Amino acid sequence: MSGRLPTGITVLDRRLGGGIPPGSIVLLEAPPASQSELFLYEFTATRGTLYLTTVRSEAAVSDALKRANTRVGNPTIRDIGSDAPLDHANRLVGALPEGANLIIDVVDVLEEAEPARYRSFLNELQTQIVNTDGLAILHAMKGRSIPKNRDLTEHMADLVFDLQTDIKGQEIVNRLAVPKFRGGAAMEETIKLKLAEQVAVDTSRDIA
Repeated sequence: MSGRLPTGITVLDRRLGGGIPPGSIVLLEAPPASQSELFLYEFTATRGTLYLTTVRSEAAVSDALKRANTRVGNPTIRDIGSDAPLDHANRLVGALPEGANLIIDVVDVLEEAEPARYRSFLNELQTQIVNTDGLAILHAMKGRSIPKNRDLTEHMADLVFDLQTDIKGQEIVNRLAVPKFRGGAAMEETIKLKLAEQVAVDTSRDIA
C-alpha cells in the first residue's frame, strides 16, 4: 500500500501490507536484556526523528547510535527523565513537525504518572501524530515490574510489536509477534529475528 512507512524488515513490511500507516502509535514491548534498541535505531534512518530518552542520558544514546553497525539517522535527542518527565514529553510532542518520527525510550517512566494525566498525554499524542502524519514508537520494557498504566498504552497503540527473547541451550532465539494492528490484520505467526549488529530475519529452522 502506497504511503506506508517501511520498518526495514522486508518480511514484516510485507505482512503489514507495505509497512506502518502514517499517523500510527506503535508499542514495542521487549525484555530489558534484549537488543530491542536496534529497532529504534533503524527507525531513525527513515526520516527526521525526535528521540526522547527517559533512562539513558543524551550522551549515552548518541554514543550508542555512533557505535551501531546498522543504518541510523541523525535524530534530535532529548533527555526527559529527570523532573516532571510527562510535562517535558507533552511540550516536545506538541512541537513535532510534519512527517516526523517520535521515539520514547522507554515509556515506562511516563506510565508511572497519575492515570488521568497519562491518558490525557496519550490522547494528545495521538492527535498530534495523526495531524502531522507522524509515527510514534513507544519502547516498553517487559521486565519484572510492569508500570501501572501499561494497559492504557497497549489499548491506545495502533500496532503492538511484542518481542520475545528465549535462551535455548547455546542459542538465543528472538521472535517478533504483532498481536494488534488497528486498521489492518494482526499477524497469525511470529517472525524469527537475528538481533546482533542489526535487525534481520533469521532463516534457520527450529529443531525440537
